[in-house]
Amino acid sequence: MSEPTFDAEGLFDEDYLYFYADQLEAVSDSDAELIWQLVELEPGMEVLDLACGHGRIANRLAQRGCRVTGLDSSPLFLQSARRDADARAVTVNYVRGDMRRLAWIGRFDRIINWFSAFGYFDDATNQQVLAQASAALKPGGLLAIDLRNYLEDCRRFAPSSVIERDGDFLIDQRRLDLLTSRIVVDRAIVRDGQTRHVPYFVRMFTYTELRDWLLAAGFASVSGYGPDQNPLSIDSRRMIVVARR
Repeated sequence: MSEPTFDAEGLFDEDYLYFYADQLEAVSDSDAELIWQLVELEPGMEVLDLACGHGRIANRLAQRGCRVTGLDSSPLFLQSARRDADARAVTVNYVRGDMRRLAWIGRFDRIINWFSAFGYFDDATNQQVLAQASAALKPGGLLAIDLRNYLEDCRRFAPSSVIERDGDFLIDQRRLDLLTSRIVVDRAIVRDGQTRHVPYFVRMFTYTELRDWLLAAGFASVSGYGPDQNPLSIDSRRMIVVARR
């Protein structure tokens, strides 16, 4: 079987914001509060939002007094993030870049990677991302990664879903590939009378697999939580992995 395709430019574009931005905005305050508590943030800390998207988390952490850098590969998302930062009267250093090539060594107190923004590449490259995140942290710094909970997802796997907005549709057809631990998706976007297809995949991780990767990348300890901050369980809607440098 051929390697599934990941069309990053087609996935993370204006249509993504059109269908998802309002949903994400509705949970952004609670996400920021969860991150603040889980990684013990304090005003003045240096924070990297890795794959920051349109800045919904980065700008809120800046409002709370953190010195935030947001890195993303999408110029459109970064433009939206800067507009929101201006509206909130906060300063965030937004950088267009590739998470596979981080420029910082020992810079950050905390790194966050939120809403399934990890696992876009082959496994060797995904491990490289973790090693570079480790190098970018100060000694004792924390990395928090928010992902789908593999076990919960398998139990409730849905082969299709539809989002509708003002007569436009985002339709996902999914298959679960247990041989590669990926959910492989064909996304159809029907908007303004036009249809286009965007292929992508979501790499799924068990906690123990990601824990071992993080330890191999140079982290000293790893913990797993659900979004309620309780220890990760099969019923946890999300898996949040926190690793200490």
